Amino acid sequence: MEKSLVRDEVLNRLKTIKGHITGIERMIEEGKTCEEVLLQIAAVKSSIEKTGLLILEEHSVDCLFREIKDDKAREKIEGVISTIIKYMK
Repeated sequence: MEKSLVRDEVLNRLKTIKGHITGIERMIEEGKTCEEVLLQIAAVKSSIEKTGLLILEEHSVDCLFREIKDDKAREKIEGVISTIIKYMK
């Protein structure tokens, strides 16, 4: 992952996820209810999926645009990628 802004955002998201996992461990140690634990697990799952989509979007754009020089073709591909990402969210 070359672009520093996306890379930094991914790393920040992963650090946040790591913190949530630690919190879930603590909740289990403290005997929190299954409902509370599962709610936090769902939040982590959502964060992981969003981080994956961010990586997928960056990878798709980077790989495709590296090869395409035509601006109109780039715009069309960018639109398709955007639509796919919106659908997956």
